Amino acid sequence: MRVRYQVLFILCAALLGGCVSSLDQVTKTGQSAVQMRSYQERVFDTADKPQTLRSVIATLQDLNFVLDKADLDLGMVTATKLSGYELRVTVTVRPRGDTQMLVRMNAGYEEEPVKDLKFYRDFFTALEKAMFLTAHEVD
Repeated sequence: MRVRYQVLFILCAALLGGCVSSLDQVTKTGQSAVQMRSYQERVFDTADKPQTLRSVIATLQDLNFVLDKADLDLGMVTATKLSGYELRVTVTVRPRGDTQMLVRMNAGYEEEPVKDLKFYRDFFTALEKAMFLTAHEVD
């Protein structure tokens, strides 16, 4: 019985430690979570989740990222870019209502989140172009 309580205590401590490190990452940026999310998210007028994910993958590859994982069911893609440092990104795609998809990108160098607005803007500009070309069936 005592061992169970010790295991439960260790698990709770580990979970709380993870929450603190996530909070630390948000406060390190000097920006509010809402402001960071506004950089990291875009809404697209399409209900086609698989096509949106294919456009995300193509855009990441065009930007010289190497895909680590892609999961259609979860609507998630992770990729890494090696160029003197390791930049990891996770992009999620989920429905927003019946006619839109919400695309969110999280990026970071090891434990340090990317807080540069231009980085996110460049990704979403390239993604918008890819989705436009796909929607209009241009190769």
